Amino acid sequence: MDKNRTEGVKNQVKGTVKEVAGKVTGDKGQELEGKVQKNVGKVQSEVGKAKDDARR
Repeated sequence: MDKNRTEGVKNQVKGTVKEVAGKVTGDKGQELEGKVQKNVGKVQSEVGKAKDDARR
């Protein structure tokens, strides 16, 4: 498994936590930051998946 896949999943989880925390506290900045981090994680995971597929 490519490192980008694992790091991408970590970023998705961290982003989700930030997003939820922002919603609960009413902090729109933190909520937006969480959404961005979550999407970065999704892209990073896809890059890792593509690298894994290319190796096969």
